[in-house]
Order: sequence, then structure tokens, then C-alpha cells
Amino acid sequence: MLKRRLSLQAITLIALAAALNIVGSNLALLLRLPVYLDTIGTILAAALLGPIAGMLAGGITGLIVGVTTDLMSLYFLPVQLVIGLTAGFVFHKWQPDHWQSLGLTALLISLPGSIFSSTIAYFLFHGITSSGSSIIVQLLIGAGLNKAAAVLIVQFITDYFDRLIGVSVVAALYRVLKTRVKPSIWQ
Repeated sequence: MLKRRLSLQAITLIALAAALNIVGSNLALLLRLPVYLDTIGTILAAALLGPIAGMLAGGITGLIVGVTTDLMSLYFLPVQLVIGLTAGFVFHKWQPDHWQSLGLTALLISLPGSIFSSTIAYFLFHGITSSGSSIIVQLLIGAGLNKAAAVLIVQFITDYFDRLIGVSVVAALYRVLKTRVKPSIWQ
């Protein structure tokens, strides 16, 4: 049986990615932003080291934020895992340093996560979460849109813009880090 260990570089990068997510998440929560800023590190780890690293960074983020500052993050932990997995596969095909494809990349990464997040937001929280996007959901419901449609629309739009911010930051960081990081997380 072949034993595999995470490399020190991978552990360090995953920890830094989770820390970046935690800072972003708390900033968005504090300012009640309609975006989440909690997946930039997840996307970065996935772009540099692959889907498993992205999932690890996202999972760590969900656990730490969930037990420290925002309990709802525990419920949305599957979204972090899906984003890490999806970003890892997307960046296996396309390098994140091509600015022309950022919108498409953000869309591909956000769609699977949006399906999970809108389902969780609707069924577990009736559309009201700790995010600033809940205000938009309430406005749409007040304007006559049914709750399921309001949650779905807001979740898709805010997730897309959140991932666009994440992919843009990752594209800028990727140019600097791609020559310094080994593409494998295993020693």
C-alpha cells in the first residue's frame, strides 16, 4: 500500500487559503455585503493544487467560520466543497491567468454551487441567511415574486458576482504564484 502525505507547501497554501476565506467571510458578514467573499482561497487552492486542495480549503473554512462567527456557514459547507471541486476541474482545463475568460470561468464555477446554496437557503432558512443578500430576497418577495424564485434568482446573481470577484483575485495571484508552487499536493 502506497502511503501519501500532504507536502508542507500544500499544507501551508491550504491554510493560507482558508485564512483568506475566513477574513473575506467575516468582512462580508460585518459589512452585510450581498456577496460572501468566502471562496477566494478555495478557488486559489483549487487553481494551484487541484480539486482536493480546493475542497480542503473550503471545508476548513466552513468549519472554522461555522464554529466561531457564523453558524450558518456549517450548513453551507457542502457549497464550499462543490466550489473547490468544480474550480479544480475548471482550472485543470483553463489557466486562470487569461483575463478574457474570467466571466465564463466564474459562471462555470458558480453554477453547481448556486444549485446547492439556493436549495439550502430555501429549505433550511426560508431564504433568510446571515448574508446581505437576504435583504434583496425580502425586497423581491415584497414586490410579489414567490419565495422560491426570489431565493433562486438572488442566489444565482450573488454567487456569480462573488465567484467573479474570486476568480479575478485568483487570476492576479496566479500569475505570481504559478512558478513558485508545485502542482501536486502530495509528497
